[in-house]
Amino acid sequence: MQSVSKEMLQFLEKLKVNNNREWFDEHKPEFKSLEADIKLFYNEVSALLQKHDRIEKTKAFRIYRDVRFSKNKTPYKQHVAASFTRKKPALRGGYYLHLQPDNKSLIAVGFWAPNKEDLKRIRKELEIDASDFRAILQDKNLRKYWNELQGETLKTAPRGFDKTHKNIDLINHKQFTFSKNFTDKEVLQPNFAEVIDEHYKAIRPFFDYMSEILTTDLNGRSLID
Repeated sequence: MQSVSKEMLQFLEKLKVNNNREWFDEHKPEFKSLEADIKLFYNEVSALLQKHDRIEKTKAFRIYRDVRFSKNKTPYKQHVAASFTRKKPALRGGYYLHLQPDNKSLIAVGFWAPNKEDLKRIRKELEIDASDFRAILQDKNLRKYWNELQGETLKTAPRGFDKTHKNIDLINHKQFTFSKNFTDKEVLQPNFAEVIDEHYKAIRPFFDYMSEILTTDLNGRSLID
């Protein structure tokens, strides 16, 4: 089974203190070799996911930072990352993998940037009844693998919603995400891809619930063929 190499974490550690084009250009052949290996690891994770989900796209993010609108002008990220997109329109939600030294690696799942229509549909469902959603959040298997529900929230109720509603704590969410951090020691274990996959499996009830909401109207009629 493909694993994360110690050399990749060591390279990123060196890049952190040498974050400039001159150093990176000099060490680019080393990075490209390490990048090829880490892409094999992403493919390993994707293959495991395909056994219990349908993934339509695996994306490896580039090491280069977009500095056009940032005060931080360092040209390179201090991590490598990938995302795994579920097959739309029937399946919603996404998986994220972030590898960074100094015990800063993590995985995340959920809905980072739902569009306006999807966000309104989720909120309307929670306004009507959030009991199933709350039950999923308290599921023992989900809580075994993931932290609490995360994501940006509004400071006040969204337009058209009652700020005193009993489910306003959920309705106010702009994002619906979960994350889990890992130490360098955990990341370098030979079975780390399987560990990631076990976490991804555990989020399935949440994804199934959200997918059902986002593929039906408020009367339960399907919005897809």
